[in-house]
Amino acid sequence: MNLRRDVFQALADPTRRAILLLLASQSMTAGAIAANFDSARPTVSKHLQILTECELLAQEQKGREVYYHLSAFKMKEIADFLEPFRQHWDDRFNKLEQVMKAYQSKK
Repeated sequence: MNLRRDVFQALADPTRRAILLLLASQSMTAGAIAANFDSARPTVSKHLQILTECELLAQEQKGREVYYHLSAFKMKEIADFLEPFRQHWDDRFNKLEQVMKAYQSKK
């Protein structure tokens, strides 16, 4: 049975988030990515596999090398999903700020 990985569980891992940040500006090979971490290369490869299964990364073969790059469509899909929550919390923090300012002005 092939289970689908949860994209938010994938994003919860700090190493995977760091990999996504590395790939935000350029495509890289697994070796180049692994060179940025203290982890063993097979560990980084497992992270790359999980990110690829979640469609956060895509692979592109160039000669003998495989380059990883961000999947812009999937990242946009996640951002669009999170936007209402971000807006909700922005509104809540703005209201809290107004309450705190009103409290400070009464002192």
